[in-house]
Amino acid sequence: MICVSLDERYSVNFLKALRNIDFAEIRMDRMALTGKDIADIFSQSVMLIATCRPGLLDNQKRKAYLIAAIDAGAKYVDIEVESDIAFKKEILEKAGSKGCKVIISYHDFEKTPGDERLKQIAALCFSEGADIVKIACKANSVMDSARLLGMLGQEDFKDRLVVAGMGNEGKITRIVAPFLGSLFTYASLAEGMQTAGGQIEKEKLEEIMRLLRQ
Repeated sequence: MICVSLDERYSVNFLKALRNIDFAEIRMDRMALTGKDIADIFSQSVMLIATCRPGLLDNQKRKAYLIAAIDAGAKYVDIEVESDIAFKKEILEKAGSKGCKVIISYHDFEKTPGDERLKQIAALCFSEGADIVKIACKANSVMDSARLLGMLGQEDFKDRLVVAGMGNEGKITRIVAPFLGSLFTYASLAEGMQTAGGQIEKEKLEEIMRLLRQ
């Protein structure tokens, strides 16, 4: 399954694009949104992940965005594992009350940790209430990508894990991971619209995956 990551900054014009997408991540941290915008987006009849990464917005704004998205109908909400306990607790409670699945995510934008550390990270995310764990790391070599893909062979994480390699060396994970057990993979809507390094545009990724299935 392919999840298209959308972040069209300072605009919600991409609502038209959702008509041709089954599954998308909305990167709210990279958009200027009103309460009405959030309601309009997450009430669409599309599976949507509400994501609001730290950095550009303060925690209060991020939490308000995520809660509004859950209330409006988000299918999934993504929370960073390093978020403080109170932040996670409130989002987890709101998601539970609305039937919204929780993705707890880990990102390393510089490297891919070793095998044991990756297992520890995944176990920590599950212990904190994740329905699904996402691990995204910068892949600096083929071996980094192989370690990420190897996570999918862990019985403890079966059918509950998403892995993604960032950067050019990580592109193979974007293609292969769903065939090895990753619940989904992230893609960009089109060339030049990537929200993370290594993302492949949706149409190209669909074609590659179609050829692999054959």
